[in-house]
Amino acid sequence: MSESQHRPIRVLVAKVGLDGHDRGAKVIATALRDAGMEVIYTGLRQTPEMVVNTALQEDVDAIGISILSGAHNTVFPKIVQLMREKGLDDVLLTGGGIIPEDEARQLQELGVGRLFAPGAPTHEIADYIRHWVSERRAS
Repeated sequence: MSESQHRPIRVLVAKVGLDGHDRGAKVIATALRDAGMEVIYTGLRQTPEMVVNTALQEDVDAIGISILSGAHNTVFPKIVQLMREKGLDDVLLTGGGIIPEDEARQLQELGVGRLFAPGAPTHEIADYIRHWVSERRAS
């Protein structure tokens, strides 16, 4: 078994742009830690470039973007583009916030994973990440 099959799942939780509401991101970061994952929380006012570069440096399995500003149709496509440019094809991009269902579907068609609305049970988010990563590690 490789080292990546033994180590805990590593998740980068980030707030992109000028959205200063980070309570939800902190709740998710804590819940994922409680679920046995290693969590890197970037703090506020990150750019897509900063997020992707941190994901590379930290060798994460997943990136979780918390966005409440309404900029999801700009932020997620830019992160997807940067991830592809940097070869992060084996990293899950997921997130949550105020994202209308039809726009969430459009983002998923671009390559974004499941997006969670405020109030989503934290165990569902952890289970989704764990399942996604375990499928990739097994192959």
